[in-house]
Amino acid sequence: MARLPKAAGTGPVADLIRDRRGGDLRPLDELLLLSPPVAEGWSVLLGAIRGKLRLDPQLRELVILRIAVLNRADYEWQAHEPHARRCGVSDAKIAAVRSGPGHPDFSPAERAVLAYADAMTREVTVSPEAWGAVEELLPARELAELTATVAAYNMVSRFLVALDVTAADLGPSAEGGDQ
Repeated sequence: MARLPKAAGTGPVADLIRDRRGGDLRPLDELLLLSPPVAEGWSVLLGAIRGKLRLDPQLRELVILRIAVLNRADYEWQAHEPHARRCGVSDAKIAAVRSGPGHPDFSPAERAVLAYADAMTREVTVSPEAWGAVEELLPARELAELTATVAAYNMVSRFLVALDVTAADLGPSAEGGDQ
């Protein structure tokens, strides 16, 4: 159970989030709504990352799952595993995320992107080798989007873990995602 009480889920910011999510609030939203300005900014940022980028959705979801593993954010994993499947990520690759970027089920592009996410998450500083590998594969806009995705989902997972929001807080359905 989360360390803070849930917000009432009323008001214009809650309505904005409901509209983006198709009518429902998630446990993450109910905590963010304790500060409506934070909830509103979060919703705009994560809405853009989830729905307006050129970055391949499969790469995005693999990165989000990898961050969930690295930061021990089980809520984030449970919320995004269904999204990864809907984006076409195979069960084998979803399972391989737990092993790390070097897993043989990953393509060279997936290995490079996951290694970049690992570097940003674990070390913050990205080595020239990790940067060079993604720079060879992605145009500048997608590199910026990848970097923003890794940074944003580290923010998400750290918020969830610090406030002790777990997969149990999701309830029976994880279909809505956690952005």
